[in-house]
Amino acid sequence: MKAILSQRGGRTDCPPGCVSGTSKKAPALFISSQKALLAKFRAASMGKELVVRRTHLPRSQSDLRAAQYVRMSTDYQRYSIENQAAVMATYAQIHQLSIVRTYRDEGESGLKLKNRPGLMQLLADVSTGRADFSHILVYDVSRWGRFQDIDESAHYEFLCKQAGIKITYCAEQFDNDGTMLSSIVKNLKRVMAAEYSRELSVKVHAGASRFARLGFARGGQTAYGLRRILVDEKQRTKAILRNGERKYLATDHVRLVPGACEEVMVVKWIFERFLQRQSEAAIAQELNKNCIPTNTGRVWNPGLIGRILRNENYIGNLVYNRRSYKLKETRKYNPPDLWVRSEGCIEPIIKQDEFLRAAKIIEERRVDLSEEEMLARLRKLLMKHRKLNGPIIEQAIGVPCVVTYQNHFGSLRNAYRLIGYASKRDCEYLESRGKWAGLMTDLASQLADSIQRLGKRPTFYSATNCLVLSAKTGISFRLARWQPGKKATHAALWSINVRAHLFPGWIVSIRLTERNTDLLDYLLVPTALVPGRQIRFSEEARLNHGVEQFEDFDTLIRTLVQRLAKTDHASSTKSIQSKQRQRERRPKNKSDHGRR
Repeated sequence: MKAILSQRGGRTDCPPGCVSGTSKKAPALFISSQKALLAKFRAASMGKELVVRRTHLPRSQSDLRAAQYVRMSTDYQRYSIENQAAVMATYAQIHQLSIVRTYRDEGESGLKLKNRPGLMQLLADVSTGRADFSHILVYDVSRWGRFQDIDESAHYEFLCKQAGIKITYCAEQFDNDGTMLSSIVKNLKRVMAAEYSRELSVKVHAGASRFARLGFARGGQTAYGLRRILVDEKQRTKAILRNGERKYLATDHVRLVPGACEEVMVVKWIFERFLQRQSEAAIAQELNKNCIPTNTGRVWNPGLIGRILRNENYIGNLVYNRRSYKLKETRKYNPPDLWVRSEGCIEPIIKQDEFLRAAKIIEERRVDLSEEEMLARLRKLLMKHRKLNGPIIEQAIGVPCVVTYQNHFGSLRNAYRLIGYASKRDCEYLESRGKWAGLMTDLASQLADSIQRLGKRPTFYSATNCLVLSAKTGISFRLARWQPGKKATHAALWSINVRAHLFPGWIVSIRLTERNTDLLDYLLVPTALVPGRQIRFSEEARLNHGVEQFEDFDTLIRTLVQRLAKTDHASSTKSIQSKQRQRERRPKNKSDHGRR
């Protein structure tokens, strides 16, 4: 209850709304009303989520603390967040538990773990020992997940059980107490949850295929030169749908129609140029030169031109189920006999004979080459240009694209190695990226454990290698790769690639030795010194700019934790002084004697 009052800005000895800071004794009537208000506030707050400051509590107190996990797949689902929270709050009140933490996944499917940040954070807190609760409340087994492999669901529950934390399914008719009966029922529930997703996937696919045969668009990116319109059950146009907009009534449907006249003219021009034997790369280059935008705001590229030339939407046909991504498994291309085609449902932009002529050119140009022939053509290209890189390969006629070489040989470097070509560009770091990425994750975990003792709750985002402390402060982890000087007499340089958005704060840089083979030391770089997307510096420049260097990571942790503690103290002191100045500026009320 103290935690509730402290978060609402009130004192622990008076309910919200009462006047604090006075030494006068309250009348008995006010005290009784105060007690009544406090009792009413306690009753109203029972069953609601409590979010208190994380502390290291004795085991006896931790046994009464619980976290709740809530998940909702779509906006139309009956298992709303509020309904789940209400059931779990009732369970917590009956069993005298305090809900101190909430992990939520809104609008996320339960098929996979990777798209559920709430559950990932919950498992991370449990596995690293940061969990300050002994119970996890979940609405039912399906909210924990609809994993197609039920052993995956059991594995995540076992991680919590191994850490001494019990999972309770509040709406289920069995107690998750480990008995034989509860284990059998729980596994049946997991199978039922997985089977529900499989059956729903079949029904949704059948319904989508039926509507596609009727000529209704089934989602996805709208092709250039087309736009979506909303029609009712009688095929009457209701509105034009812009990017991001969708239909909300089950009786409404979406159709494709030709878009703006300028875009339609561009599509016709693309087919005209291609039929004149102009390549996709040349067409894209000419469009970019004339500053003609795409419908996504990106620049034109050969791949985009190729998709336009192959798209049957421009001759009035709608094709569905070219690719499938059922149950969040691997995307796969379906054979043509599984495609769902609706002909003549869109007003055509391109004549059918022009489209067929373009398709014939593409088919005749396609040649299935063996890997030996691919390497032979790459070797001839090397002899012609004396060097190789991505743009040279893409622009060469009769040579497969870069992606094809990557798919066949694993990487472009492997293809280079097979033809005896060594690129001048230093790419050795590519083979050790996994090693350094794992090291940065370990260092971030060590730093997070130390910062947690300050009362903070840092969160590490592996996609950006950033340890976020608050909405305005973060600690990013980056590699400082070694580079030789341009001349033998020049000093070596280190470069730090920023790329992703940096939170204000610091960059913990792992500086590598010569040839980027081993770890040299650690650098602490303030983000204020980062001018752009890359930093290049020599050892002399590091000293001139005052960038700190540490031989071991423990020393860096102690230094950084001390600075964070001083920053918190200074900010709290500044806040107190600001409030005092505001009170001093307030005009004082004149006393009754002064008015006379």
